Amino acid sequence: MIPSGIMKPPRGKLPLPIIIITTCVLVFVAILYAERLSFLSSNSIFKFKPCPRQITKPKSNEEKAGDRKADEEKAGDKKADEDVVIVNASSSWIDDRFDFDPEECNVANGKWVFNSSVTPLYSDISCPYIDRQFSCVKNGRNDSDYRHWEWQPEDCTLPRFNPELALRKLQGKRLLFVGDSLQRNQWESFVCLVEWVIPHKHKSMRLGRVHSVFTAKAYNATIEFYWAPYLVESNSDIDIIDIRKRIIKVDAIAERAKNWTGVDILVFNTYVWWMSGIRIKTIWGSFANGQEGYEEFDTPIAYKLALKTWANWIDSTINPNKTRVFFTTMSPTHTRSQDWGNMEGVKCFNETKPVMKKKHWGTGSDKRIMSVVSKVVKEMKVPVTFINITQLSEYRIDGHSSVYTETGGKLLTEEERANPENADCIHWCLPGVPDTWNQILLAML
Repeated sequence: MIPSGIMKPPRGKLPLPIIIITTCVLVFVAILYAERLSFLSSNSIFKFKPCPRQITKPKSNEEKAGDRKADEEKAGDKKADEDVVIVNASSSWIDDRFDFDPEECNVANGKWVFNSSVTPLYSDISCPYIDRQFSCVKNGRNDSDYRHWEWQPEDCTLPRFNPELALRKLQGKRLLFVGDSLQRNQWESFVCLVEWVIPHKHKSMRLGRVHSVFTAKAYNATIEFYWAPYLVESNSDIDIIDIRKRIIKVDAIAERAKNWTGVDILVFNTYVWWMSGIRIKTIWGSFANGQEGYEEFDTPIAYKLALKTWANWIDSTINPNKTRVFFTTMSPTHTRSQDWGNMEGVKCFNETKPVMKKKHWGTGSDKRIMSVVSKVVKEMKVPVTFINITQLSEYRIDGHSSVYTETGGKLLTEEERANPENADCIHWCLPGVPDTWNQILLAML
C-alpha cells in the first residue's frame, strides 16, 4: 500500500526534468561524434589508395628528390600527397618480365625502346679496331638517335652487356666468329665492347686477310674472326670475283675448318653472299674442270647442300662437352623502302628511326633460308644454339652504314653521299645494332 501523503506518478510517463536532461545529453554526444568524424576525415584515414606495385626501373635523381620532399610534407596535406602519386605514376613503369633464361625467353619477340640516357660503351673514335666501312660517325653521320635504342623482349629482361663479366666468362678460352662481313661486323662489335676495360699493355690485335685475333692477355683469352662467307669453299673466298663467275664447292669444308678446332666457343653465320638473285653454280670434288663441271641450283637447294656439309663436320669433329656452337641467324638487308611504307624513298637512305609496325618483315630476309637452317640444325647430334637476330634487326632500317661508308677502299665523296643508290643497307654502323646481337650472345653464355 502506498501512503496517502505521496503522489503516485502517472504510469507510462517520465517527469519533464528527466526528459530535458536526457535530450541534452544525447545532443551533446551527437555533436562530439560529428566532430570526431570530421577529424578522422580530415586526416585521410578512410581515404583508400591502391597497393603500390614493385617498381624495377631505377628512379632518376629528380624523382628521388621529389620523394624526399613529399616525405617531409605533413600527412594531412592532401594535395601534396596527390602530386607524389601523379609524379610516380607518370615517371615509373611496371616490369613484370622474368629474368633472362635462354631456354624460356623468346628474344625475337619484343620492341625497340628509345632511351636517351643510355650511351654506347664505345665509339668508332675510341675503339681503334672498327673498319672504316662501319665507322659512321667518323665518316660524317651527324644524327645520333640510332645509338640510343634498346631491345626489350616482351617476356623477359635482357641483361645489359657487362664487359668485365664477358671477359671473366672468356678467361682461358677462345671465342671464334666464322662467316662473312656481317659476322666481322659482330666480331668487331664484341671486341670494342670489351677492349676498353683492358689496359693497353694487356691487349693486342693481329689482323689477317682471313684470320684475325684480338688477345686479352690478362685473361688469357682470344676473340677471333675467320673469313668464310659460304662456310664451305668457293673460288671467291680469298680473291673476290664477279658474282656470275662464282662457283661454290658445296662438299668441301676441311681446308677452312682445320682452323676452327680447339676453340671453346664457335659462332657461325652465312647468308648475304648467297642472296645474289641468280642461280648458284655448285660443284663437287675439284675445281680442276673450271666452269664446265658445275651445276646450277636455286639458292635454297645449294644452301642446304653446303649447310649439310657444315653440319656433318660439326657432328664428326666437335666435342659438345668442350665446345659450344652458336649460329647467328640472317642479318636482314633493307634495300627496298616500299617494304616499310616509304613509297618515295630509296633503300635505307636518310632513315633515322626504326620501323614500329609489329612483326615487320621485309623482302631482305628469306624465310626459305631460315627454314633450311632450322631443319638442318634439328637433325644434328651436336647442340647448336641460335642467336636469333633477324626479327629484331628487321625493324632497324636506321642502323645501316648507308652513305657513311667506303667503297673500293675509298670514302664516299659529298657528291656520292647525296646519291641514295650508294647507300649500304647491308652492313651496320658501330656502335649500333650488332651490339645487341652480342648482348644476346653474352646472356646465353
